[in-house]
Order: sequence, then C-alpha cells, then structure tokens
Amino acid sequence: MLYKTYGKTGKMVSAVGFGGMRFDTSKTMAENADLVRYANSRGINYFDTAPGYCDDQSEDIYGEAFKDMPGQFYVSTKGMPTTFDTAEKAIAAVKKSIERLGVKKIDFYHMWCIRKKEHYALAMKPGGQYEGLLQCQKEGLIDHIVLSSHQTGNEVKEILEDGKIDGILLGVNILNFPYRWEGVQTAFDMGYGVVAMNPLGGGSIPTHEEELSFLTEGDETATEAALRFVISCPQITIALNGFTTKEHIDMACEIADEAKPFTDEEIKVIADKVGASMNEACTGCGYCDMCPQGIAIPSFMQYYNEKHIFHKTDDEMKAALGSVYEWGILAGKKGTAADCIECGLCEKECTQHLPIIDRLKEYANWG
Repeated sequence: MLYKTYGKTGKMVSAVGFGGMRFDTSKTMAENADLVRYANSRGINYFDTAPGYCDDQSEDIYGEAFKDMPGQFYVSTKGMPTTFDTAEKAIAAVKKSIERLGVKKIDFYHMWCIRKKEHYALAMKPGGQYEGLLQCQKEGLIDHIVLSSHQTGNEVKEILEDGKIDGILLGVNILNFPYRWEGVQTAFDMGYGVVAMNPLGGGSIPTHEEELSFLTEGDETATEAALRFVISCPQITIALNGFTTKEHIDMACEIADEAKPFTDEEIKVIADKVGASMNEACTGCGYCDMCPQGIAIPSFMQYYNEKHIFHKTDDEMKAALGSVYEWGILAGKKGTAADCIECGLCEKECTQHLPIIDRLKEYANWG
C-alpha cells in the first residue's frame, strides 16, 4: 500500500480510502463489517462515513467493524452546517457519531456538503458549527476539523486561504479534474490534505468502459486508469472508494502497490487527452466565465458533458437537472439558462468553439 502524509497533520494515511456510502444493505451488519476489516488487512487505514449513509447504517457498520480491526486506522465523519447550525447542535452531533462508531475520538470531522459560499459562512458564524467543533477539539473529541466541498476551484481557494481547516474533501476524477484542479493544486501547495471523492465518477466510469477507453494505457481498463490517476497524483492524498466486494478492494490496493507519481507533464497529457477525445465537451478552462447576466457558464457546460461522454438523452438530462441544481455543479448558481441574452461573449472566449448559446437554449427547454 502507498501511504502519504495528510497535509500538515503528520498522519500517514493510505492512498486508498474506504468510503462508507456504498455498503450493500441487503447484507448483514456482520458481513459489511467483515468487508471493512478485510480492507484494513490490505493496508487501508482511512475510513470515511457520515450520518445518513446507507439508510443511516454506515456509522453503525463501522462501529461493529472497529471492535476488532486487524490494524491501525483513522476515522472520518461529517455534519452539515445547515443541520447543525449552532455550536450546541454541532457538539451533540460529534458525540453521537463517536458513540455510534465506538471510538474515543474522530480523527477527521468534516463540515459537510459545502455547496456555496453561504454554507461556509453559516458554518463559521459566531455560535455556529465551527465554534462547536473547536470546543470538541479542545476536549479531545476531534483531532482535525476538515471540510467537504462541492464548489468550484476558485471558491475552494477562498476557503483554504481562510486557514481554518486542516484538509478538504473534493469530487475529483480523471474526467473532471481540469475544472477542479485549481482547488486541488492550491490545497496541495498550501500544505492541506486532499481527499478525492467519486474517483470513478459516482460509478459512471465503470459503466462506460468502452466510451472511455481513450484514457487507458496498455491493457488496463478505464476504471483502472481512473483509479491510477487519483491514487498516483501527488497532489491528492487519498482516493476515497466506495467498496461492495473484496475484489474491488483488491483491485484498488494492487494499483496503489504499483503506483508511480504523475508528473506535471503527465497530468497535462491527460488533460489534453480528455480534451482531444471529447472535442464537443467542455474542459472547464473557465475562459467563458464572464457572462453579463451572471450565468455560471462553465458549470452549465460541465453538466452538458453528460450528453457527450455518456450519451444521455434529453429526457435523462432533464430528469437529473433538479438534483444537479440541489447537490451538483449548479448548486448555488444564480443565473439560469433562460437569462441568456445571446450576446456571444462566451462563445468568443471559448477555446473549443462550443455552441454555448444553443446549449443554454436546450437547458431552458429542459426546465
């Protein structure tokens, strides 16, 4: 197993982490706990969860597994500032998670699901979640206060520069990293731990192996290439995987055993591959982010990639749009596609000469 230092914390963590969001809940508690222990026996020492995961069973599964782990481990869990909006609520949430997990303390506690600036401001308000987490830290209930973000790179950068956290959890994978990389690189340069969630695009990459074969080298699969990317990048501390079988654990661990760090030049080659192979897809360069109507065009174009990469129909795009506005890349964006005045400034700046105006019209039709 490849191990990396988590930022400035001094903790040596496995490059592969176990994300507790995808347990097979049709299996027994004992079977899922055994999977956790197996991962630990393979060298994985970072285990992430949250209240509510897997029909609210994830923390309890970990608690069962932690009773008899074969090796040393770190535990990470989370709390939303929108739910725990006072210091008192935040402290109570930490204590409840500690009880369920059966540990003396939580190594990494995330201010969870920060999707827009207002969420971070809510967490940091006087008497709010962050204040409660600081108190837990003083009492030895938390080692490190960290943050889980679904924001764009520049917004992540602002939070990192605030200097209130020790690490960050971001949605990063081989397809979207050009759009997320500013936050990743800034965090790495400033000495933060960086955990990559959804390294397989939430399962999209394994189910589209043929379409994504251009990412591979030699006889590897697209899934293996995607894991190799996030595991090997020196800027990324942990690739957080949701495991359901021992075979999935073995594959990730074998990649970590052989992982060689990607150089800056190699990362650029991958970015060029993604762009060259998806000449109708947005690479997230951000040059079009200057709309006079306040439309977050890079975000709209990133979601539109789903049509080209995974060949989704208009009906599928429309059906998922509500979730994208609530949880995904369009969360917190003020301008809508219907606000477009067809001034053409974005298309003039687009490095790929994409028909942005026509795509925004499609968004407007999707609702």
